[in-house]
Amino acid sequence: MMALVDRALTFNPSFARGWYSSGTLRLWAGEPDIAIEHVETARRLSPRATVGPSLYRIGSAHFLGRRFDEAVPKLILAIQEDPSQPAPYRFLAACYAHMGRLDDAREIIARLRAVTSAAEPDVSHDVPHFRKLEHRELILSGLRLAAAEKT
Repeated sequence: MMALVDRALTFNPSFARGWYSSGTLRLWAGEPDIAIEHVETARRLSPRATVGPSLYRIGSAHFLGRRFDEAVPKLILAIQEDPSQPAPYRFLAACYAHMGRLDDAREIIARLRAVTSAAEPDVSHDVPHFRKLEHRELILSGLRLAAAEKT
């Protein structure tokens, strides 16, 4: 898929949706820095019309790059942009948990439960598109920590 998107971008370097798709694929392939660069290119090429949940993609890429401080504001904005989508809540909760901000993580889990009954992603459905095992574990371990009961 990445080769096809790269070819499309060679033919049309102003193809915002192509840059967004490339960023998504790069994120899933475990290349968070390239993912951010490509999604930001899509945002520059199409500043008024959103091509996809770009703030979520950028925030999750920062998360996977373990730049939690940079991920938080992007994920908060992604939630504000579309509060009905559970994925940004999951990444934000895991982010807070890895930062040691467990009260904030638990608050986000409570908000997530208002959106969906599944606080943790379905490992068989939601997480496999992340090709690197370490990225899947980073998400899941953060969610497990965030969802743990207070002692």
